[in-house]
Amino acid sequence: MKELNLKDIIENTSDLKKEKKVWYVAIIGRPNAWKSTFVNSLIWEKISITTNIPQTTRKRVLAIYNDEISQIIFFDTPWIHKSEKRFNEQINNVAISSFKDAEVILYFIDTSREWWEEEKYIKDIIEMVNKPIIKVYTKIDLKAKIKIPENENIVKISSVSKEWFDILLNKVKGILKIWPMFFPEEYYTKQDIYFRISEIIREKTFLHTKEEIPHSIYVWVEEIEETNNLLKMVAYIYTETDSQKYIIIWKGGSLIQTIWKEARIELEEIFWKKVFLALRIKTRKNWRKDEKLIKELLN
Repeated sequence: MKELNLKDIIENTSDLKKEKKVWYVAIIGRPNAWKSTFVNSLIWEKISITTNIPQTTRKRVLAIYNDEISQIIFFDTPWIHKSEKRFNEQINNVAISSFKDAEVILYFIDTSREWWEEEKYIKDIIEMVNKPIIKVYTKIDLKAKIKIPENENIVKISSVSKEWFDILLNKVKGILKIWPMFFPEEYYTKQDIYFRISEIIREKTFLHTKEEIPHSIYVWVEEIEETNNLLKMVAYIYTETDSQKYIIIWKGGSLIQTIWKEARIELEEIFWKKVFLALRIKTRKNWRKDEKLIKELLN
């Protein structure tokens, strides 16, 4: 499978004359409902970064699933949660805006956690949406802390074992109409290389930091130079304060060295070539209040 390249699509438009059950499907849910885990497991590729920290996904990520009769384009959306912070409100808006483009909405419900205020908040939102909604009860391989109802419009899945994926896909296909394909069959994502690199670095930073630091950073890829066998890049981790920057650097640069090493190894696995990564850290005070920057990061 290949990463989306618009030039290649234009040159291979014959693929797009083929008709299948096609359209967009939005996945929504509270933080850490394993939306991204589902997408990665279904596509067999690292499309969305995943951590055990809630609120990892910040922007809408597109993943393309193909089989003999369908091309389903999934929107892996950011978490939906109640917040008065401007940055979090804008992330909510990214998720909610996906509704208008989608034909079907998958509402992921985490069975391993008790019902909370966020679920009511999401329920109130989707009740205003006039589109087919399938409730997907996730993490069924873990001990359930909520009662799972039995009716035709719900599905239970395990994103680890892929149990009941086929049932969920068949429900979605039953709603979609026949259309010419939107993308050639070998493509699995619409992400550009800058976004994919920045997300991998951000994931590694999330995994090795805690408390407020993961949500106080963003990653910006400044330069990329690519040849047949080598991918060279310069990337920056931006923090909100100098103290956060020094925490990420840690003693003798040990933590940033770990983030750099793990990111470089995974990028080599994704792009199948040697990676040279120059990783630096800068402070950009109060960046979550910078409307122009947030627009660039979330769009």
